Amino acid sequence: MKKKKNKILIVDDDEDILEILEYNLAKEGFNVFIAKNGVTAIEQAKDIVPDLILLDVMMPGIDGVDTCEQMRSEYILRNTLIVFLSARSEMYTQLAGFNAGADDYICKPIKPKLIVAKIKALLKRHVVVNHEDIMFEINGLTINRDEYAVSIEGTKIVLPKKEFELLALLASNPNKIFKRKEILHKVWGDNDVNTRTVDVHITKLRKKIGDFHLKTMTGVGYKFETV
Repeated sequence: MKKKKNKILIVDDDEDILEILEYNLAKEGFNVFIAKNGVTAIEQAKDIVPDLILLDVMMPGIDGVDTCEQMRSEYILRNTLIVFLSARSEMYTQLAGFNAGADDYICKPIKPKLIVAKIKALLKRHVVVNHEDIMFEINGLTINRDEYAVSIEGTKIVLPKKEFELLALLASNPNKIFKRKEILHKVWGDNDVNTRTVDVHITKLRKKIGDFHLKTMTGVGYKFETV
């Protein structure tokens, strides 16, 4: 059976960058699409549902951060990886990107071979979990939503309800960065709860299942990492 090509959407207003990236990614066997502004990119992304989006930060009209936030609000794009490309390397700009829902951040000037390698690595470790599944397994960790049960390599781990729900949320979208406020809303249903509550529960989870999977994204939130 012929292997399905990964779909990559490149969003940039610079014709030269579009041409260079399109050529190098197509040469590596990716199915490449391009957009020159945020509005077009959002509509195109909803239509083709790419596996990964390379998104410029500085664009006319709506910028990359706003574009990313709108993309992340679309359920159909929940499993799409978003990687920012930007000439701005300041920490606050990168934090804004991650807060908007980005999975990674690459600083310009672009280095095609490095970008291709990074994209391959991101796609290789990106595990898509069906959000409707009652039970799913990732790297030896099994989560059963119906029974509120967790096991590691067959060994059952007992978790209180909120710790279970926190783990299930993070694991439902591996390698996606969940912001603390998003976690509070989805697990506790109350944005007035102190974000420190999330940190405390993460600490408790790490003691029970280990800290291999649960990664802290400083100043942003947490993610469930598969490698």
